Amino acid sequence: MISQIEELTQTEKEFLPLLGTDHIEFYVGNAKQSAFFYEKTFGFEIVAYKGPETGNRESVSYMLQQGKIRLVLTASLNPNSEIAKHVYKHGDGVKVLALWVDDAADAYKQTTSRGAVGIMEPQTIKDENGEVKMASIKTYGETIHTFVERKNYSGVFLPGFIPRSSGAFKKSVGLKYIDHCVGNVGLGEMDNWVKFYEDVMGFKLLLTFDDHDISTEYTALMSKVVSNGNGYIKFPINEPADGLKKSQIEEYLDFYQGAGVQHIAVATDDIIATVADLRSRGVEFLYVPEVYYDDLLDRVGDIKEDIEEIKAMNILVDRDEEGYLLQIFTKPVEDRPTLFFEIIQRRGAQSFGKGNFKALFEALEREQELRGNL
Repeated sequence: MISQIEELTQTEKEFLPLLGTDHIEFYVGNAKQSAFFYEKTFGFEIVAYKGPETGNRESVSYMLQQGKIRLVLTASLNPNSEIAKHVYKHGDGVKVLALWVDDAADAYKQTTSRGAVGIMEPQTIKDENGEVKMASIKTYGETIHTFVERKNYSGVFLPGFIPRSSGAFKKSVGLKYIDHCVGNVGLGEMDNWVKFYEDVMGFKLLLTFDDHDISTEYTALMSKVVSNGNGYIKFPINEPADGLKKSQIEEYLDFYQGAGVQHIAVATDDIIATVADLRSRGVEFLYVPEVYYDDLLDRVGDIKEDIEEIKAMNILVDRDEEGYLLQIFTKPVEDRPTLFFEIIQRRGAQSFGKGNFKALFEALEREQELRGNL
């Protein structure tokens, strides 16, 4: 599928060329404690800071990095700020999916001229390390896309941030880059947001999953995946479908109080080592029963990994026409059953684990039942 998109870009010049994910910003209740959590459990390193000591009296932000992944954790110092209101309504969650571009002003112009709602007009921020240009538009729920142009900047992250270390960082767990970010939207809203990404941002529809693909005895959902031209940015978008009981999408929407980012998929080159390290640090994963592995090799064919190690780590495997992938999903990382992470290793496969959907959603339902929300 990606190759087809790449062929299209050779003949059609993209009006919104994207270089990748610049960073993901969370609004949280306590940025300091959240930063230590991601450093200690997920192997991110605290590398930059902004707060009262740097002249910012309204909020505190920590930037953490692992591979090409940047996470920004921001908390308010003002109980009446938009950050505080966001956390009060949604709990800790993703506010900004920032996209790396060559020209932030043009990205804003192109998207708003096609119907995007502007949140922040193009602005330039500077310090002794150069300048960064940024602009933002609205997407589903209260989530925004910020276009970041940093070709004239050599600082640690953004102007206003200073280098910062906790002094306690040990090592990463081998996470490399953002593979995809998944959004949950309300019933009947998925196609509207797919059209937004197609018309406003020039994305292509990559895959479609209906309630026959993603369903269990009790619940179901619909999902469509959009991708930009070079395939660096992939956004699956989910909505609930009719089922006998409340789906995990509906549970998310109830507890998050609306649409938002459901999970972030992060890539590794050695999922067995990464998951083993994460488990040793206390990261909790969804459990898939051992019966899943009884016919695994019959379903997916030969794989390079040792099946007993895969089973011991409770990792899922799926194959498409281009290869196979290995994946596993954490339990929610917030108090509310909202945001979680996916760890993924691709061995050629460009899909999203369709063959694992039933096992995954049954695992999610077991967790919902424990919470009394099924």
